[in-house]
Amino acid sequence: MKIKPFRGIRPPKALAKQVSSRPYDVLESEEAREEAQGNPMSLYHIIKPEINFEPGTSEFDPKVYPAALEQFQLFRKNGWLVQDDKEKYYIYAQTMEGRTQYGLVVAAWVEDYMEKRIKKHELTRRDKEEDRMKHVRVNNANVEPVFFAYPHRDDLDAIIAKVTAQTPEYDFVSELDGFGHKFWVIDNDEDIRRITEIVAEIPAMYIADGHHRSAAAALVGNEKKLQNPNHTGNEEYNYFLAVCFPDNQLNVMDYNRVIKDLNGLTDEQFLQKLSEDFVVEKKGKEIYKPNHLHNFSLYLAGEWYSLTAKEGRYDNNDPIGVLDVSVSSNLILDKILGIKDLRSDKRIDFVGGIRGLGELKRRVDSGEMKVALALYPVTMQQIIDIADSGNIMPPKATWFEPKLRSGLIIHELV
Repeated sequence: MKIKPFRGIRPPKALAKQVSSRPYDVLESEEAREEAQGNPMSLYHIIKPEINFEPGTSEFDPKVYPAALEQFQLFRKNGWLVQDDKEKYYIYAQTMEGRTQYGLVVAAWVEDYMEKRIKKHELTRRDKEEDRMKHVRVNNANVEPVFFAYPHRDDLDAIIAKVTAQTPEYDFVSELDGFGHKFWVIDNDEDIRRITEIVAEIPAMYIADGHHRSAAAALVGNEKKLQNPNHTGNEEYNYFLAVCFPDNQLNVMDYNRVIKDLNGLTDEQFLQKLSEDFVVEKKGKEIYKPNHLHNFSLYLAGEWYSLTAKEGRYDNNDPIGVLDVSVSSNLILDKILGIKDLRSDKRIDFVGGIRGLGELKRRVDSGEMKVALALYPVTMQQIIDIADSGNIMPPKATWFEPKLRSGLIIHELV
């Protein structure tokens, strides 16, 4: 893998918490408007620029993209974002529920993405790619990072441990979720040289979160290459912003389903049909969480059930078919409930594991949904195996938490 240090654009130490924000794609426009209220330094003014217009303005309105650039320029003029004087690497650590993961912040090579050495496990939608491409083009920068995983290396861990033993540049806790964020600057030339060498020995990186941002960043970089008759390969646009975490530190959470109806079946008929492919056990009123592969949790009519897929209902030799997202889609959502396209069917919605199974219960008890299905989470190794095989995971299969905080570092393409 080819990476390089870069001159990061970032907030002064005292402003990091005020500037930083959640990623653009985890909240609606009005939520961003509310979170940014009274804080002109919030990065939402750049990454959700529709909040600078009247409520109801679409995030895809053509006028919002130039507004993002206006805000980016304003932040730099006001000293809320300042560019480092030399090329550096950085370390970004996140702490959630007592567990900390340490990510190396780098400029990743566009060609590694184009040649599929940066591997994806999800399909991307062209409309979402184009939206982020417009944002990258207008700002001439990767304002938000993407989230990579890599096969852990002891030698890289040692450098990161040495740097993070020092006082961090940023150190704060987000009130919204209680997650801790720390950030270090690596400006030692020998450390920078060694990091570049070590990462060059890593055969592949894996997109954990941010497939659309990765695609957009790489496609704009490639676009600039094709438009430049004097292209040398050394231009900054040949790289994009990534935070790379060792695979053994990452936590993949469950990604659960809530469904509006039983496809014309009564509760009893639905449970009877489930029993053809699953061992169905009634668990009562207390929340039941799946505890192993091919075990599911079902919430229906105020009761929790354990569903365990019977032998022979899935293929252990099929890296996609063996996933619980596939088992549940094939044997429950499609076969019984008639839900064939998880991306477009309006009868189904998805709930990230960070919300807890209590959120599934709430949505069913409220009458909004009829039934909820909780899945055992996929493993990081499953994600790597599928990406290595060139396959794509089914939709809504992975939920990584914590999400990367935006606004701690920006990569300019010039």
